[in-house]
Amino acid sequence: MSELFTALIIDDEPDICELLEMTLNRMGVQCTTANNVLSAKTLLERKAFNICLTDMRLPDGNGIDIVRFIQKHTPQLPVAVITAHGNMDTAVESLKAGAFDFLSKPIDLANLRTLVKNALASNQLTDDTAPKTQSRLLGESPAIKQLERSIVKLARSQAPVYITGESGSGKELVARSMHERGPRANSPFLAVNCGAIPRELMESEFFGHKKGSFTGAHQDKQGLFRAAEGGTLFLDEVADLPLDMQVKLLRAIQEKAVRAIGGSAEEPFNVRILSATHRNLEAEVAEGNFRQDLFYRLNVIQLNVPPLRDRKDDVALLTHHLLQKLAADMQLDTPKISPAALNELERYSFPGNVRELENILERAFTLCDTDTIESHDLQLKHDAILTENLPTSSIPVISHYERALEFPNIDDYLADIEKDIILGSLEKVRWNKTMAAKELGVTFRSLRYRMQKLGLEED
Repeated sequence: MSELFTALIIDDEPDICELLEMTLNRMGVQCTTANNVLSAKTLLERKAFNICLTDMRLPDGNGIDIVRFIQKHTPQLPVAVITAHGNMDTAVESLKAGAFDFLSKPIDLANLRTLVKNALASNQLTDDTAPKTQSRLLGESPAIKQLERSIVKLARSQAPVYITGESGSGKELVARSMHERGPRANSPFLAVNCGAIPRELMESEFFGHKKGSFTGAHQDKQGLFRAAEGGTLFLDEVADLPLDMQVKLLRAIQEKAVRAIGGSAEEPFNVRILSATHRNLEAEVAEGNFRQDLFYRLNVIQLNVPPLRDRKDDVALLTHHLLQKLAADMQLDTPKISPAALNELERYSFPGNVRELENILERAFTLCDTDTIESHDLQLKHDAILTENLPTSSIPVISHYERALEFPNIDDYLADIEKDIILGSLEKVRWNKTMAAKELGVTFRSLRYRMQKLGLEED
């Protein structure tokens, strides 16, 4: 490191201070030490530092006191807490208070050097070197502006973030934005849908395997944790993990190391964990479907993505952006949308959120006869149109009799309704047929048969 960095080390054990100081000096970091909370606060008020390392147990307080003091006075300063081995409760508490990361005793020097490099990179994000990526989130609504501010703040931390929100609301987009605005921006971002991995392949997908470790293992496989080294691993639909895999994932996160199937030793990894699900994970814990200790470890910081119906002011902006994107993909001119059609979109509840808006516009763009999308091109589900601001006389009512007359026969009309229901369920669960069958209350075989009959799946 050519630039001179400074660190504040807070510990009342001379041996630990010496170990930390020697390691950081070799990295080109100049160190100042303090042996209690009072002297540390005095130094923090008088001098600027690039990183702070503090022991949890101090003679006149603890590391959480230091974290909270820094959060109040110099929140841009990354602070890492050193905890006793295996004391994950304390580590999680420090992260919730605003710590950048944590180290466990006995201190692993490789982990220490990695932490310091990440912290220094994070500290520099306050300068002109911060990533200048354009926001992936479109919108001017208060809900989106608040979400943007949270993303910018959380991007600099290494704390696990649990992203909540309905299907199609943009949870992966939020995770990518957090990655791209943080110190790991130039390293991999890997997203995995936990519900889409076959159970028998799950351990291999996450942790990797050695050649010959099981039938079909013809060569070494790296695994997601190792493939995302230095970057971010996004666990989408984490609620779908089976309980036995939850145990293994918890151990990997706590130890910051993984053992490949057939491997002889654990290998450390340097990855930030982000997770998400559209389900109520607290309810899953209460029902015994999700481990409470893993939930506690993933849910250090919770970030909620608002549904599209709570940001109706953004519908017009999103609509025009998505139409431009669709037109570019099809190499066609961007279509217009009539005021009446746009008004109907703004009154729609969007059960499938932004993903549903994109699907609606793609269908309308494909089917419209002119260069302007009209209300009838949208083919919206009228029972999902928001009617709270409309007079009773203008609330749309479905007449199944009148709708049926639009079809050659009643069987075709009922098939259209069935097709709409199945598509809605599949879109909600990202085309996971097993989950869709469960949600609809039918067997997997029955769903496959219905999809083939309706032309939704090849024979």
